[in-house]
Amino acid sequence: MMIPRALMDGIVSGELDLAFRRWTRRMHVPGGTQRTPGGVVRFEAVDVVGLEDITEDEARRAGMPLERIREVLGRKEGDVYRIRLAFAGADERVALRAKARLTPKQRDDLVATLAGMDARSKRGPWTRQHLELIDARPSELAETIAASIGREKLPFKADIRRLKELGLTESLRPGYRLSPRGQALLRHLRSLDGSSA
Repeated sequence: MMIPRALMDGIVSGELDLAFRRWTRRMHVPGGTQRTPGGVVRFEAVDVVGLEDITEDEARRAGMPLERIREVLGRKEGDVYRIRLAFAGADERVALRAKARLTPKQRDDLVATLAGMDARSKRGPWTRQHLELIDARPSELAETIAASIGREKLPFKADIRRLKELGLTESLRPGYRLSPRGQALLRHLRSLDGSSA
């Protein structure tokens, strides 16, 4: 679910706690979470409601005039959902990315995790290659980097997101860069094979 910055800011401050969407199928369930650039949002409740049953108070809690909500949702198909939202905290990956000092166990765990990702890949090992590419080509378009190794943009970006989940990369506009954690791990990987740091 797209959460505009203004809504996210209101959720963080506690001023806003509702959103309204029209979906042909339920997209979220109570208790689920979603990461956003402003932090993690938890879905407290997800209920089908009638468009005409939305109140002025609910619209205020969603940060939009009632008429605007009805106008936007009236142009779409599907059920109208009232989603109650709460701020669940900062994205843990942000703090993780900043941790440049890795203990031997943390390094070994990350190396094992990457080895597992490589072993499960149908196209063979890729994690080290992608870390090296991002290190060598920060801020370069994903499409350009992907094409340079004969890959499609979307699968390439999906792989980079998997590295991001480990706190190893950061998204830029455009492109990516290695996080301090990713740089530390790559230095360690290079030390294992005798490459220069």
